[in-house]
Parts: sequence; structure tokens; C-alpha cells
Amino acid sequence: MPEKRPIRNRLNDLAPRDWLKFQKSWFVHDPPRRRKDVLRHPGKFPETLAQEFVTFFTKAGERVLDPMVGTGSTVVACLRTGRHAVGIELNPEYADLARAVVDEERTRLGSAADGLQAEILTADASDLGQLELPVFDYLLTSPPYWDMLHARGAETQHRRRSAPGLDVTYSGHPADLGNIREYPEFVNRLVSIYAGLQPRMRPGAYLTVIVKNVKKGGRIYPLAWDLAAALGQVYTLKDERIWCQDDIRLAPYGLGNAWVSNTHHHYCLQFRNEP
Repeated sequence: MPEKRPIRNRLNDLAPRDWLKFQKSWFVHDPPRRRKDVLRHPGKFPETLAQEFVTFFTKAGERVLDPMVGTGSTVVACLRTGRHAVGIELNPEYADLARAVVDEERTRLGSAADGLQAEILTADASDLGQLELPVFDYLLTSPPYWDMLHARGAETQHRRRSAPGLDVTYSGHPADLGNIREYPEFVNRLVSIYAGLQPRMRPGAYLTVIVKNVKKGGRIYPLAWDLAAALGQVYTLKDERIWCQDDIRLAPYGLGNAWVSNTHHHYCLQFRNEP
């Protein structure tokens, strides 16, 4: 019986069994409790979730970009997995917090992080053409979910977060996408930012954008689907994974009157920079 040829893995360093586990189209990820120093950010992205995507879509030593890095989750994930990373953050206070978190993680990892680039830049993601950036092997990010932090119905969250002095919006910066009130303008600006990064992505590189559809004013805005359709004109839309959150308390929206779901899932959209 002929001997099986070993599989040549061009994408990552995973064994076939681990590769197969990631191919499931939906998954449950309940991250650990957030650190107190990053709680002020109203949309913290779990480092543990970022690690799973970074590990699948890159090999050790490759370069990862997050153009909306927040408090540094993607960069921390790259340090833990032996990848180089650059994170871009518009809000200077969040950028400083991200640098502190990254520095602490580098210290914790010790020699395992030696030689790895883990940089946080304070900049507007729409102006990255002016920065001297390398070519990246992967892009992982989660943008603001439109202006939902300003929307009617967000008052309860505002009261809960304001009491301990936590931020209820991302910033007051005019370039902050979370402050755009018109939905078409928001989608167009978001697509323009990601499309503008194409010269900095190597051919064949993947892009993962984690986003969800949003409810506002009694209707649903299909943000994930609109972004997939529009950005799919620039990159090739390859697939989606659905992140299910099973640790959030249910709320009685529309009880006895109308159907209003508890939205506890996000779309992890996979694009590829194909020639």
C-alpha cells in the first residue's frame, strides 16, 4: 500500500486535526473576565478570540495588522503566538492604554517575545497611506457597530457604565466612525478604510472583519451583510464564521407585543486579497 504523502500546510502551523476544528461555521467563545484597566473601553475585543484567528490565518513570524486596535487585543494575541503586529488607534488615551497592556504582556512572556514587533500607533485608519508600514500577511479587526453607542435604547448601558466612570462612547473625535449618524455614510467610510489597506496586504493574505447586524429605531440594519457585499468588490469574500455568545443574560424585548430577538452572535467575515 503506497505511503500517504504528508500534507503541505502553506497557511499556518496547525496539525490537520486542529485545522478541521476551526472549519466549523459557528462556534461559542466565552472569554475570560475583562481586566479592570481595559473596562473603560466600551467594545473590548477578547485576546483569546483574536489568538484563534491569528493562529489559523498566519504562520509564526508573519505580520498582522489591526487598523482599529482599541486596547490592543490583536497585538497581545500576536505576542502570545509569535507573530509581529501593528495596531492603529485613533483615540490617544486608548492607544496609551494599549501600549501599557502590550508592554505588560511582553514582560510576562519574557524571552518568548524577544525579537517580535508589537507596535501601537496613534493615527487615523483612513490616513495609513502616509505611514511607513510594512506589507502584512493578515488583517484582523472589529470596527465600531455604527453609532449604536449613541442610539436610543443605549441609556441603560450608559447609566451602568457612567457610575464607575467608564466610557460610554469611543471618543468625540470627528474622524471616529462611531460618531457617524447616517448609515450609508458609515458603510462607505468603513469600506473605504479597508479598501485603502490593500496595497499593504500581500497577495493571498486574508482579512477577518468581526461585525454584526444592528437594530435601531425599530428596524434592522444589515451591517455585516452590507459590508460583505461592498468590501467583496475589493477583496474576495471567502466565507463567514458565526461567533455565538452563550453567556449573556436574556432581556424581554417586545414581550407580549412584538418579535425582537436578543442578538448574541457576530459575523466573522473572511476576505482574501486575491490578484
